[in-house]
Amino acid sequence: MGRLAGKIALVTGGSRGIGRGIAERLAAEGASVAIGYRSAEESARETLAAVEQNGGRGTIVAGNVADAHEAASMVTETVNRLGGLHILVNNAGISADMLTMRMSEEDWDRVVDTDLKGAFLVIKFALRPLMRQRWGRIINIASVVAHTGNVGQANYAAAKAGLVGLTKSVAREVATRGITANVVAPGLVQTEMTDALPEEVRKWMLDQVPMGEPGTAADVAAAVAFLAGDDAGYITGQVLNVDGGMVMV
Repeated sequence: MGRLAGKIALVTGGSRGIGRGIAERLAAEGASVAIGYRSAEESARETLAAVEQNGGRGTIVAGNVADAHEAASMVTETVNRLGGLHILVNNAGISADMLTMRMSEEDWDRVVDTDLKGAFLVIKFALRPLMRQRWGRIINIASVVAHTGNVGQANYAAAKAGLVGLTKSVAREVATRGITANVVAPGLVQTEMTDALPEEVRKWMLDQVPMGEPGTAADVAAAVAFLAGDDAGYITGQVLNVDGGMVMV
């Protein structure tokens, strides 16, 4: 029996990269996992297949987290298909990088709507079942740029910094209901997104990491699995950087 046996998790943005790593780790710990995705159904099914091949139980749920109706539907489908909800991991996110003076209003809105408003909406609808059972874990995936900012990422950094404030506010609101809310902030993590970076940019980022190598989705997933379990029951409103020492605060 895993540490999360009997628990049910929803992982938004669970079809690939860090989200896939989180879904697989939570399932390996015994949780049933709903894999949220917006358009990458094939990738979501690949994540589900990996979960099931290792003896886990799960489903896929489609939806745009930035749309209130669809965010609510993702929570409802998770509860209806898997029998409840105990752990929410808000991982869905996008980026649209550009220097601030050249950034379009559309790209600002698109990133903030998905990365920040989307997390707010899913939390809003997930809180009812979590509060009813008086046990829950909310884990929001931010980024170290929430602390540092980053050239060309004013929209992304603002959304991730906002996610920290959202998490701390929610943590205070639900602390007496047996629900915790925390942030995991990855640094440079080896994913399809970082693989696509120009080599000089990737080298510059790697030079900022004292441990000298990028992290993996499994590193982030391990932090999420810890915060999702009973051992982290007295930890709330915190930010856990998983970054090889990139940011020390």
